[in-house]
Amino acid sequence: MRRLASVDMGSSASPEEREETEGHPTAGRPRLWHVTLSVSGPAAPLPEIRRGLEQLAHDHPFLLTSRYATDHAEIRYWEEARDLHDAAAVALRLWGEHRSTAQLPPWEIVGLEVIGRETYHQRIAEGYGPPPATPVGVHPF
Repeated sequence: MRRLASVDMGSSASPEEREETEGHPTAGRPRLWHVTLSVSGPAAPLPEIRRGLEQLAHDHPFLLTSRYATDHAEIRYWEEARDLHDAAAVALRLWGEHRSTAQLPPWEIVGLEVIGRETYHQRIAEGYGPPPATPVGVHPF
């Protein structure tokens, strides 16, 4: 029978969660996740979309780049989170939580990719995946 090591993951961690993190050097510590969030909906004026995305970038300081068109946008940024589930949960709330304060269009999330920092850099080194977010900022497609 395998014995579980004591891992401080808070009182809500199940035995399965404790077992999964046993022996992992980053267990329970925040890591960086590269997030690509895609949104789409009815056409909106480009100046309004740009202004909204610029406000979102101001409100969410880790935003790297946003690309937009009249009916869709892509937002790329780094998120610090304990695990992929936490990073994805934050990403899925980002658009809705900032919709009114940044006056973003009433679009829905149509795509989400969350990958670890190592995977992101491996993809770039191998020549596939999204190019590094340069230039940083808000740009049309």
